[in-house]
Amino acid sequence: MNCEILAVGTELLMGEIVNLDAQIIAQGLNEHGFNVYWETVVGDNPQRLREALETAKRRADILITTGGLGPTADDLTKETVAEVFGRPLKMDRQQLVRLRERVGPKMTPNNEKQAMLPEGCTVLVNDWGTAPGCAFEADGCHVIMLPGPPRECTPMFRQRALPYLEKLCGGVIGSRYVKIFGQGESAVEYLTRPLADSLENVTMAPYAKEGECELRVTARAETKEQALAMCDPVVEQVRAILGDAVYGVDVESLEEVVVNGLKAKGMTVACAESCTGGLIAKRITDISGASEVFGYGCVTYWNEAKRNVLGVKPETIEQYTEVSEQCALEMARGVRKLSGADVGVSTTGYAGPTGGTEEHPVGTVFIGLSWEGGETVFCPERRHTRSREQVRRAAANHAFDLIRREVLEK
Repeated sequence: MNCEILAVGTELLMGEIVNLDAQIIAQGLNEHGFNVYWETVVGDNPQRLREALETAKRRADILITTGGLGPTADDLTKETVAEVFGRPLKMDRQQLVRLRERVGPKMTPNNEKQAMLPEGCTVLVNDWGTAPGCAFEADGCHVIMLPGPPRECTPMFRQRALPYLEKLCGGVIGSRYVKIFGQGESAVEYLTRPLADSLENVTMAPYAKEGECELRVTARAETKEQALAMCDPVVEQVRAILGDAVYGVDVESLEEVVVNGLKAKGMTVACAESCTGGLIAKRITDISGASEVFGYGCVTYWNEAKRNVLGVKPETIEQYTEVSEQCALEMARGVRKLSGADVGVSTTGYAGPTGGTEEHPVGTVFIGLSWEGGETVFCPERRHTRSREQVRRAAANHAFDLIRREVLEK
C-alpha cells in the first residue's frame, strides 16, 4: 500500500523546527512493509492544505497527517480533512471528558475543538498530550491524523497508528538489522546483491549510517515470530559474506557491543584520550551497566599530561611526536597500568581544522590498544572531507571496533 506523509505547520516551512515526525513515520512505515512515495509539507493555510489533501487523496492508499490538531485558530487540519473527505466533525463526549481531566480547571472554551472528530472514525487516544488522533477510510484512502509535537507524535504513531495499519497489510512484518562497520553502503550492496537477487520471500536493503552501515533483512508472515524465523538464515548468509565487518544483529551501537562483550568476559577497560577529548568515555558511560566494565578515563591533551599522568617517555614525543604509533601505544599501556584495567585504549591525532604535519596531515589519528594478549596500533584511513567532529567520532568508532576485533572476537 502506497503512503503519503503530510506535515502541516508554517513553522516547518520557515525552518524554525525540523520535521522529525516525517522521519519517524517514514522509518516505521518502511519497517512494516509500506511504501512511502510522497512527503509533503504545507503551512497553516486552508486553501493550500485543501489542495495538498486533494492531491494526496488521488494518489495515496494511506495518508498520514501530522500537526494542526490543537486548540488555536490556525490548527485547521481536522476541519480541512473533514471537508475534503466528506466526514463531518462531531463532538466526541468521551474525549471531551478526557480532555477536561487532562487540562484541568484552567481549560478554555477553544480547547473543546480538540474533541471534535470525524464522524465514524477510530479514535486514537493520546496518552502523551491533549489532542486525540483519529483514523478512517473514505474514497479508497485510509486517513490517519496525528498530533504534531514529536513527543506526542512518535508514541502515537508507534502505539496507536501502527496497530491500525497492521490490520490493513495482511500479515506481519519482521525485520533483522545487521550492523556493519568497515564497509560502506555501496560495498555492502555490491557484495550482497547476488544473495538479494536470489531471495523470493525475504528482502534486503542497506542503509548508510554515520560512520557505518545497516542492512535490513525483512519478511512478512502470519506472525512476527514466523517472519523473523524466515530472516534468520539470510542473516547467517550475510554474516558469511561480510565476515567480521558485521559487529552485531539487532544491536544499537558499537559501544553497546563492546560493553556487553567485556561484561561477558569479566573484563574491564580504561581509556586515555587526546584528540577525542573524552568521547570514548562518554559513549561507554551512555550504556546502562557500564560501571561493571569501566571505572577510569583520562583526557591527556597536553604533552605534559601524557608524560606526567600516563608515563609517556619524553624521548618518544621528541623523536616521534605526540601523534605517532609509538605515543599511542605508550598511552594505552600507561592507562592500563594506572587503572589496573584489563584493556587500555588510547587516541592521539590531528582532528583539525588546524594542526597536522606533512607526514601526518589533519585527520590522522592513531589508536593504541594494550591488553594481556598483546598490543596493537591502528591508524584509520584519513578522509579529506571530514570535519573536526567527524574525525573525532570516527576515531571513537574505530577504537570500539579495535577492541571488538582484537579482544572480544579472538
